Amino acid sequence: MTRGQRFELRAVDFLLRDQSIRSRFALGPPSTPAILDREGRRRRRKKSTIWIARGVRVVPEKGKGLQTLMEKKDFEQWLENISVTFLSLTDSEKNETLDHLISLSGAVQLRHLSNNLETLLKRDFLKLLPLELSFHLLKWLDPQTLLTCCLVSKQWNKVISACTEVWQAACRNLGWQIDDSLQDALHWKKVYLKAILRMKQLKDHEAFETASLIGHSARVYALYYKDGLLCTGSDDLSAKLWDVSTGQCIYGIQTHTCAAVKFDELKLVTGSFDNTVACWDWISGAKTQHFRGHTGAVFSVDYSDELDILVSGSADNTVKLWALSTGMCLNTLTGHTEWVTKVVLQKCEVKSLMHSPGDNILLSADKYEIKIWPIGREINCKSLKTLYVSEDRSICLQPRLHFDGKYVVCSSALGLYQWDFASYDIIS
Repeated sequence: MTRGQRFELRAVDFLLRDQSIRSRFALGPPSTPAILDREGRRRRRKKSTIWIARGVRVVPEKGKGLQTLMEKKDFEQWLENISVTFLSLTDSEKNETLDHLISLSGAVQLRHLSNNLETLLKRDFLKLLPLELSFHLLKWLDPQTLLTCCLVSKQWNKVISACTEVWQAACRNLGWQIDDSLQDALHWKKVYLKAILRMKQLKDHEAFETASLIGHSARVYALYYKDGLLCTGSDDLSAKLWDVSTGQCIYGIQTHTCAAVKFDELKLVTGSFDNTVACWDWISGAKTQHFRGHTGAVFSVDYSDELDILVSGSADNTVKLWALSTGMCLNTLTGHTEWVTKVVLQKCEVKSLMHSPGDNILLSADKYEIKIWPIGREINCKSLKTLYVSEDRSICLQPRLHFDGKYVVCSSALGLYQWDFASYDIIS
Protein backbone atom coordinates (compact mmCIF):
# COMPACT_ATOMS: atom_id res chain seq x y z
CA MET A 1 0.00 0.00 0.00
CA THR A 2 1.38 3.37 -0.95
CA ARG A 3 1.67 6.35 1.31
CA GLY A 4 -1.17 8.18 -0.50
CA GLN A 5 -3.56 5.24 -0.05
CA ARG A 6 -2.80 5.04 3.65
CA PHE A 7 -3.59 8.78 3.96
CA GLU A 8 -6.94 8.38 2.20
CA LEU A 9 -7.96 5.50 4.51
CA ARG A 10 -7.03 7.53 7.58
CA ALA A 11 -9.12 10.42 6.24
CA VAL A 12 -12.13 8.12 5.70
CA ASP A 13 -11.78 6.75 9.20
CA PHE A 14 -11.75 10.30 10.55
CA LEU A 15 -14.92 11.17 8.60
CA LEU A 16 -16.75 8.19 10.07
CA ARG A 17 -16.05 9.48 13.55
CA ASP A 18 -17.11 13.05 12.70
CA GLN A 19 -20.94 13.13 12.77
CA SER A 20 -21.29 16.77 11.58
CA ILE A 21 -19.11 16.28 8.50
CA ARG A 22 -20.54 12.82 7.77
CA SER A 23 -24.03 14.29 7.40
CA ARG A 24 -22.83 16.46 4.49
CA PHE A 25 -22.14 13.37 2.37
CA ALA A 26 -25.07 11.17 3.46
CA LEU A 27 -26.86 11.49 0.13
CA GLY A 28 -27.19 7.78 -0.62
CA PRO A 29 -24.97 5.52 -2.68
CA PRO A 30 -23.86 6.80 -6.06
CA SER A 31 -23.67 4.48 -9.01
CA THR A 32 -19.86 4.38 -8.94
CA PRO A 33 -18.16 1.81 -6.71
CA ALA A 34 -17.22 2.95 -3.21
CA ILE A 35 -13.72 2.75 -1.72
CA LEU A 36 -13.30 -0.47 0.30
CA ASP A 37 -11.50 -0.88 3.57
CA ARG A 38 -8.58 -3.26 4.19
CA GLU A 39 -10.85 -6.30 4.50
CA GLY A 40 -12.65 -5.51 1.22
CA ARG A 41 -15.90 -4.48 2.92
CA ARG A 42 -17.78 -1.19 2.97
CA ARG A 43 -17.21 0.47 6.25
CA ARG A 44 -20.51 0.86 8.16
CA ARG A 45 -21.14 2.43 11.50
CA LYS A 46 -24.48 2.38 13.27
CA LYS A 47 -27.22 4.12 11.23
CA SER A 48 -25.02 6.36 9.08
CA THR A 49 -23.11 5.42 5.95
CA ILE A 50 -20.47 7.46 4.17
CA TRP A 51 -20.04 6.88 0.46
CA ILE A 52 -16.89 8.25 -1.11
CA ALA A 53 -16.94 8.06 -4.89
CA ARG A 54 -14.02 6.75 -6.88
CA GLY A 55 -11.64 9.54 -7.74
CA VAL A 56 -12.52 11.58 -4.64
CA ARG A 57 -9.67 12.78 -2.48
CA VAL A 58 -10.32 13.99 1.05
CA VAL A 59 -7.83 16.74 1.82
CA PRO A 60 -7.56 18.73 5.05
CA GLU A 61 -7.65 22.51 4.59
CA LYS A 62 -6.46 24.88 7.22
CA GLY A 63 -9.32 26.57 9.10
CA LYS A 64 -12.06 24.79 7.08
CA GLY A 65 -11.85 21.14 8.14
CA LEU A 66 -11.84 18.55 5.39
CA GLN A 67 -12.63 19.29 1.74
CA THR A 68 -13.46 16.78 -1.01
CA LEU A 69 -11.78 17.07 -4.37
CA MET A 70 -13.18 15.22 -7.40
CA GLU A 71 -11.75 15.12 -10.85
CA LYS A 72 -13.91 17.03 -13.37
CA LYS A 73 -14.46 14.01 -15.57
CA ASP A 74 -15.51 11.86 -12.63
CA PHE A 75 -17.77 14.63 -11.33
CA GLU A 76 -19.52 14.97 -14.68
CA GLN A 77 -20.10 11.21 -14.82
CA TRP A 78 -21.42 11.19 -11.27
CA LEU A 79 -23.70 14.17 -12.01
CA GLU A 80 -25.06 12.48 -15.12
CA ASN A 81 -25.89 9.33 -13.17
CA ILE A 82 -27.59 11.36 -10.44
CA SER A 83 -29.60 13.22 -13.09
CA VAL A 84 -30.87 9.99 -14.62
CA THR A 85 -31.94 8.74 -11.21
CA PHE A 86 -33.61 12.07 -10.36
CA LEU A 87 -35.63 12.08 -13.57
CA SER A 88 -36.98 8.62 -12.79
CA LEU A 89 -38.45 9.78 -9.46
CA THR A 90 -42.06 10.77 -8.91
CA ASP A 91 -42.97 14.41 -8.34
CA SER A 92 -43.29 13.93 -4.60
CA GLU A 93 -39.92 12.17 -4.47
CA LYS A 94 -38.34 14.96 -6.50
CA ASN A 95 -39.76 17.53 -4.10
CA GLU A 96 -38.49 15.59 -1.09
CA THR A 97 -35.04 15.32 -2.68
CA LEU A 98 -34.94 19.07 -3.36
CA ASP A 99 -36.05 19.82 0.20
CA HIS A 100 -33.25 17.66 1.54
CA LEU A 101 -30.66 19.29 -0.71
CA ILE A 102 -31.82 22.76 0.30
CA SER A 103 -31.54 21.82 3.99
CA LEU A 104 -27.93 20.80 3.37
CA SER A 105 -27.05 23.95 1.43
CA GLY A 106 -25.02 26.80 2.79
CA ALA A 107 -25.23 30.53 2.15
CA VAL A 108 -23.38 30.33 -1.17
CA GLN A 109 -25.70 27.64 -2.54
CA LEU A 110 -28.85 29.41 -1.32
CA ARG A 111 -27.75 32.65 -2.95
CA HIS A 112 -27.05 30.82 -6.19
CA LEU A 113 -30.48 29.18 -6.00
CA SER A 114 -32.20 32.51 -5.40
CA ASN A 115 -30.51 34.16 -8.38
CA ASN A 116 -31.44 31.36 -10.76
CA LEU A 117 -35.03 30.93 -9.56
CA GLU A 118 -35.69 34.59 -10.38
CA THR A 119 -35.04 34.00 -14.07
CA LEU A 120 -36.78 30.60 -14.17
CA LEU A 121 -40.00 31.55 -12.41
CA LYS A 122 -40.34 35.17 -13.58
CA ARG A 123 -39.57 35.12 -17.29
CA ASP A 124 -39.89 38.45 -19.09
CA PHE A 125 -41.97 37.39 -22.08
CA LEU A 126 -41.88 40.86 -23.68
CA LYS A 127 -38.10 40.62 -23.66
CA LEU A 128 -37.88 37.01 -24.82
CA LEU A 129 -40.62 36.93 -27.48
CA PRO A 130 -40.10 38.23 -31.03
CA LEU A 131 -41.22 41.83 -31.39
CA GLU A 132 -44.12 40.90 -33.70
CA LEU A 133 -45.60 38.51 -31.11
CA SER A 134 -45.17 41.09 -28.35
CA PHE A 135 -47.07 43.66 -30.44
CA HIS A 136 -49.86 41.13 -31.05
CA LEU A 137 -50.24 40.54 -27.30
CA LEU A 138 -50.28 44.27 -26.57
CA LYS A 139 -53.29 44.74 -28.86
CA TRP A 140 -55.48 42.98 -26.30
CA LEU A 141 -54.76 45.53 -23.56
CA ASP A 142 -56.51 48.85 -23.08
CA PRO A 143 -54.41 52.05 -23.20
CA GLN A 144 -54.53 52.70 -19.45
CA THR A 145 -53.23 49.19 -18.74
CA LEU A 146 -50.47 49.73 -21.31
CA LEU A 147 -49.41 52.93 -19.56
CA THR A 148 -49.21 51.00 -16.28
CA CYS A 149 -47.13 48.29 -17.99
CA CYS A 150 -44.68 50.97 -19.17
CA LEU A 151 -43.69 51.42 -15.52
CA VAL A 152 -42.60 47.77 -15.10
CA SER A 153 -39.15 48.19 -16.65
CA LYS A 154 -37.19 50.10 -19.27
CA GLN A 155 -37.49 47.12 -21.62
CA TRP A 156 -41.29 47.02 -21.30
CA ASN A 157 -41.53 50.77 -21.82
CA LYS A 158 -39.35 50.49 -24.94
CA VAL A 159 -41.44 47.68 -26.47
CA ILE A 160 -44.84 49.20 -25.64
CA SER A 161 -43.83 52.66 -26.83
CA ALA A 162 -42.73 51.17 -30.17
CA CYS A 163 -46.13 49.60 -30.98
CA THR A 164 -47.60 52.04 -33.52
CA GLU A 165 -50.86 50.16 -34.11
CA VAL A 166 -51.78 50.17 -30.41
CA TRP A 167 -51.37 53.92 -29.96
CA GLN A 168 -53.06 54.76 -33.26
CA ALA A 169 -56.07 52.68 -32.16
CA ALA A 170 -56.09 54.45 -28.79
CA CYS A 171 -56.15 57.87 -30.48
CA ARG A 172 -58.80 56.72 -32.95
CA ASN A 173 -61.06 55.63 -30.06
CA LEU A 174 -60.82 59.15 -28.67
CA GLY A 175 -62.10 60.51 -31.99
CA TRP A 176 -58.72 61.51 -33.39
CA GLN A 177 -58.30 61.52 -37.17
CA ILE A 178 -55.38 59.19 -37.89
CA ASP A 179 -52.85 59.75 -40.66
CA ASP A 180 -51.81 56.17 -41.48
CA SER A 181 -48.72 57.40 -43.32
CA LEU A 182 -47.27 58.60 -40.03
CA GLN A 183 -45.94 55.42 -38.39
CA ASP A 184 -44.09 57.03 -35.48
CA ALA A 185 -45.39 55.13 -32.44
CA LEU A 186 -43.90 57.60 -29.96
CA HIS A 187 -45.74 60.46 -31.70
CA TRP A 188 -49.12 58.74 -31.33
CA LYS A 189 -48.39 57.84 -27.73
CA LYS A 190 -47.69 61.51 -26.97
CA VAL A 191 -50.90 62.51 -28.79
CA TYR A 192 -52.88 60.07 -26.66
CA LEU A 193 -51.29 61.29 -23.42
CA LYS A 194 -52.04 64.92 -24.30
CA ALA A 195 -55.63 64.02 -25.19
CA ILE A 196 -56.40 62.19 -21.95
CA LEU A 197 -54.72 64.99 -19.98
CA ARG A 198 -56.96 67.54 -21.69
CA MET A 199 -60.03 65.37 -21.04
CA LYS A 200 -59.13 65.16 -17.37
CA GLN A 201 -58.66 68.91 -17.24
CA LEU A 202 -62.06 69.40 -18.88
CA LYS A 203 -63.66 67.07 -16.37
CA ASP A 204 -62.00 68.89 -13.46
CA HIS A 205 -62.79 72.34 -14.96
CA GLU A 206 -59.07 73.10 -15.25
CA ALA A 207 -58.63 73.07 -19.04
CA PHE A 208 -58.97 76.81 -19.56
CA GLU A 209 -58.07 79.99 -17.79
CA THR A 210 -61.03 82.19 -16.93
CA ALA A 211 -61.37 85.95 -17.24
CA SER A 212 -64.29 88.37 -16.96
CA LEU A 213 -65.18 90.83 -19.70
CA ILE A 214 -67.12 93.69 -18.13
CA GLY A 215 -69.18 96.10 -20.22
CA HIS A 216 -72.78 94.88 -20.67
CA SER A 217 -75.51 95.99 -18.29
CA ALA A 218 -77.96 93.12 -18.96
CA ARG A 219 -77.99 89.39 -19.77
CA VAL A 220 -75.54 88.27 -22.44
CA TYR A 221 -77.33 85.70 -24.60
CA ALA A 222 -75.29 85.47 -27.83
CA LEU A 223 -71.60 84.61 -28.32
CA TYR A 224 -69.41 84.07 -31.37
CA TYR A 225 -65.61 83.51 -31.35
CA LYS A 226 -63.24 83.86 -34.31
CA ASP A 227 -59.46 84.33 -34.60
CA GLY A 228 -58.90 85.64 -31.07
CA LEU A 229 -61.93 87.94 -31.16
CA LEU A 230 -65.19 87.42 -29.25
CA CYS A 231 -68.52 89.04 -30.10
CA THR A 232 -71.21 89.30 -27.43
CA GLY A 233 -74.87 90.22 -27.86
CA SER A 234 -76.92 91.37 -24.89
CA ASP A 235 -80.43 92.26 -23.78
CA ASP A 236 -79.12 95.78 -23.12
CA LEU A 237 -79.60 96.39 -26.89
CA SER A 238 -75.90 96.35 -27.69
CA ALA A 239 -73.22 94.14 -29.20
CA LYS A 240 -69.52 94.32 -28.39
CA LEU A 241 -66.36 92.97 -29.98
CA TRP A 242 -63.56 91.95 -27.57
CA ASP A 243 -59.88 91.12 -27.92
CA VAL A 244 -59.67 87.90 -25.89
CA SER A 245 -55.93 88.15 -25.21
CA THR A 246 -56.14 91.63 -23.66
CA GLY A 247 -59.77 91.75 -22.53
CA GLN A 248 -60.23 95.13 -24.23
CA CYS A 249 -63.44 96.11 -26.02
CA ILE A 250 -62.65 96.98 -29.66
CA TYR A 251 -66.12 97.95 -30.89
CA GLY A 252 -69.48 98.56 -29.27
CA ILE A 253 -72.64 99.33 -31.22
CA GLN A 254 -76.32 99.79 -30.38
CA THR A 255 -78.50 96.98 -31.74
CA HIS A 256 -81.76 95.18 -30.96
CA THR A 257 -81.98 92.33 -28.44
CA CYS A 258 -79.53 89.68 -29.63
CA ALA A 259 -80.26 85.94 -29.68
CA ALA A 260 -77.53 85.13 -32.25
CA VAL A 261 -74.44 86.91 -33.63
CA LYS A 262 -71.84 86.32 -36.35
CA PHE A 263 -69.19 88.75 -37.62
CA ASP A 264 -66.22 89.36 -39.89
CA GLU A 265 -63.79 92.28 -40.21
CA LEU A 266 -66.37 94.68 -41.64
CA LYS A 267 -69.82 93.68 -40.49
CA LEU A 268 -71.93 92.10 -37.77
CA VAL A 269 -75.07 90.01 -38.37
CA THR A 270 -77.54 89.61 -35.50
CA GLY A 271 -80.65 87.50 -34.95
CA SER A 272 -83.11 88.96 -32.48
CA PHE A 273 -85.97 88.13 -30.15
CA ASP A 274 -87.94 90.77 -32.12
CA ASN A 275 -88.26 88.17 -34.98
CA THR A 276 -85.84 90.00 -37.31
CA VAL A 277 -82.27 89.77 -38.58
CA ALA A 278 -80.03 92.81 -39.03
CA CYS A 279 -76.63 93.58 -40.57
CA TRP A 280 -74.43 96.28 -38.97
CA ASP A 281 -71.28 98.15 -39.94
CA TRP A 282 -68.60 97.82 -37.24
CA ILE A 283 -66.93 101.17 -37.83
CA SER A 284 -69.95 103.42 -38.17
CA GLY A 285 -72.35 101.31 -36.10
CA ALA A 286 -75.04 101.84 -38.74
CA LYS A 287 -77.60 99.22 -39.72
CA THR A 288 -76.98 98.29 -43.36
CA GLN A 289 -79.75 95.69 -43.84
CA HIS A 290 -82.87 94.60 -41.98
CA PHE A 291 -84.41 91.20 -42.74
CA ARG A 292 -88.08 90.86 -41.80
CA GLY A 293 -90.33 87.83 -42.30
CA HIS A 294 -90.03 85.44 -39.36
CA THR A 295 -92.92 85.16 -36.90
CA GLY A 296 -90.77 83.92 -34.02
CA ALA A 297 -87.46 84.73 -32.38
CA VAL A 298 -84.40 84.16 -34.57
CA PHE A 299 -82.02 81.84 -32.68
CA SER A 300 -79.30 81.28 -35.30
CA VAL A 301 -77.77 83.01 -38.34
CA ASP A 302 -75.07 82.19 -40.90
CA TYR A 303 -73.99 83.77 -44.18
CA SER A 304 -71.72 83.49 -47.22
CA ASP A 305 -70.34 86.57 -48.99
CA GLU A 306 -69.38 84.38 -51.95
CA LEU A 307 -72.97 83.18 -52.44
CA ASP A 308 -74.52 86.47 -51.26
CA ILE A 309 -76.79 84.39 -49.02
CA LEU A 310 -77.84 84.74 -45.39
CA VAL A 311 -79.72 81.92 -43.60
CA SER A 312 -81.70 82.16 -40.37
CA GLY A 313 -83.39 79.64 -38.07
CA SER A 314 -86.39 80.68 -36.01
CA ALA A 315 -88.84 79.70 -33.30
CA ASP A 316 -91.52 79.66 -36.02
CA ASN A 317 -90.04 76.24 -37.07
CA THR A 318 -88.73 77.58 -40.41
CA VAL A 319 -85.42 78.32 -42.10
CA LYS A 320 -85.22 81.36 -44.38
CA LEU A 321 -82.74 82.17 -47.13
CA TRP A 322 -82.05 85.88 -47.78
CA ALA A 323 -80.07 87.90 -50.29
CA LEU A 324 -77.32 89.33 -48.11
CA SER A 325 -76.82 92.45 -50.21
CA THR A 326 -80.50 93.41 -50.70
CA GLY A 327 -82.33 91.89 -47.74
CA MET A 328 -84.80 90.08 -50.03
CA CYS A 329 -86.21 86.73 -48.83
CA LEU A 330 -85.26 84.07 -51.37
CA ASN A 331 -86.93 81.00 -49.89
CA THR A 332 -88.58 79.60 -46.76
CA LEU A 333 -87.75 76.01 -45.84
CA THR A 334 -90.37 74.12 -43.85
CA GLY A 335 -90.35 70.65 -42.34
CA HIS A 336 -89.18 71.17 -38.78
CA THR A 337 -91.71 70.47 -36.04
CA GLU A 338 -89.70 72.23 -33.31
CA TRP A 339 -87.86 75.53 -32.96
CA VAL A 340 -84.89 75.76 -35.33
CA THR A 341 -82.04 76.48 -32.93
CA LYS A 342 -79.01 76.19 -35.24
CA VAL A 343 -78.19 76.73 -38.93
CA VAL A 344 -74.82 76.08 -40.63
CA LEU A 345 -73.73 77.00 -44.17
CA GLN A 346 -70.62 75.10 -45.35
CA LYS A 347 -68.96 73.58 -48.44
CA CYS A 348 -68.92 69.79 -48.76
CA GLU A 349 -65.45 68.19 -48.89
CA VAL A 350 -66.39 64.56 -49.57
CA LYS A 351 -68.48 62.72 -52.12
CA SER A 352 -71.72 61.59 -50.54
CA LEU A 353 -74.89 59.94 -51.78
CA MET A 354 -76.41 63.31 -52.66
CA HIS A 355 -73.49 65.75 -52.85
CA SER A 356 -70.11 66.18 -54.47
CA PRO A 357 -66.99 67.95 -53.15
CA GLY A 358 -67.40 71.71 -53.48
CA ASP A 359 -71.20 71.71 -53.14
CA ASN A 360 -72.66 74.24 -50.71
CA ILE A 361 -74.53 72.56 -47.86
CA LEU A 362 -77.13 73.97 -45.48
CA LEU A 363 -77.78 72.18 -42.19
CA SER A 364 -80.51 73.09 -39.71
CA ALA A 365 -81.16 71.54 -36.31
CA ASP A 366 -84.07 71.50 -33.92
CA LYS A 367 -84.63 69.67 -30.65
CA TYR A 368 -84.65 66.18 -32.17
CA GLU A 369 -83.26 66.15 -35.72
CA ILE A 370 -80.81 67.66 -38.20
CA LYS A 371 -81.95 68.40 -41.76
CA ILE A 372 -79.76 68.74 -44.86
CA TRP A 373 -81.06 71.17 -47.50
CA PRO A 374 -80.15 72.14 -51.07
CA ILE A 375 -79.02 75.72 -51.60
CA GLY A 376 -81.43 77.05 -54.21
CA ARG A 377 -84.31 79.35 -54.91
CA GLU A 378 -86.87 76.63 -55.62
CA ILE A 379 -90.11 77.26 -53.79
CA ASN A 380 -91.26 74.58 -51.34
CA CYS A 381 -88.10 72.50 -51.74
CA LYS A 382 -87.74 69.55 -49.37
CA SER A 383 -84.80 68.49 -47.25
CA LEU A 384 -82.50 65.94 -48.86
CA LYS A 385 -81.75 64.02 -45.69
CA THR A 386 -82.71 64.00 -42.01
CA LEU A 387 -80.24 62.83 -39.34
CA TYR A 388 -81.53 61.36 -36.08
CA VAL A 389 -79.94 60.31 -32.83
CA SER A 390 -83.03 58.25 -31.99
CA GLU A 391 -86.11 57.90 -34.17
CA ASP A 392 -88.38 57.71 -31.13
CA ARG A 393 -87.16 61.20 -30.12
CA SER A 394 -86.01 60.00 -26.72
CA ILE A 395 -82.74 61.99 -26.94
CA CYS A 396 -82.80 65.78 -27.21
CA LEU A 397 -80.16 67.68 -29.16
CA GLN A 398 -78.59 70.89 -27.90
CA PRO A 399 -78.04 73.96 -30.14
CA ARG A 400 -74.39 72.99 -30.69
CA LEU A 401 -73.98 71.95 -34.33
CA HIS A 402 -70.67 71.75 -36.23
CA PHE A 403 -69.95 70.75 -39.84
CA ASP A 404 -66.43 70.82 -41.34
CA GLY A 405 -67.34 69.40 -44.75
CA LYS A 406 -66.61 65.80 -43.73
CA TYR A 407 -68.33 65.18 -40.41
CA VAL A 408 -71.44 66.49 -38.69
CA VAL A 409 -71.16 66.80 -34.92
CA CYS A 410 -73.91 67.70 -32.48
CA SER A 411 -74.16 67.62 -28.70
CA SER A 412 -76.79 66.29 -26.35
CA ALA A 413 -77.18 65.74 -22.64
CA LEU A 414 -75.64 62.27 -23.14
CA GLY A 415 -72.56 63.47 -25.04
CA LEU A 416 -71.39 64.18 -28.58
CA TYR A 417 -72.78 62.48 -31.68
CA GLN A 418 -70.88 62.32 -34.97
CA TRP A 419 -72.05 61.44 -38.48
CA ASP A 420 -69.93 60.59 -41.51
CA PHE A 421 -71.21 62.93 -44.22
CA ALA A 422 -70.17 60.54 -47.00
CA SER A 423 -72.59 57.85 -45.82
CA TYR A 424 -74.77 59.79 -43.35
CA ASP A 425 -74.09 57.01 -40.82
CA ILE A 426 -73.68 57.87 -37.17
CA ILE A 427 -70.23 56.79 -36.02
CA SER A 428 -70.17 57.90 -32.39
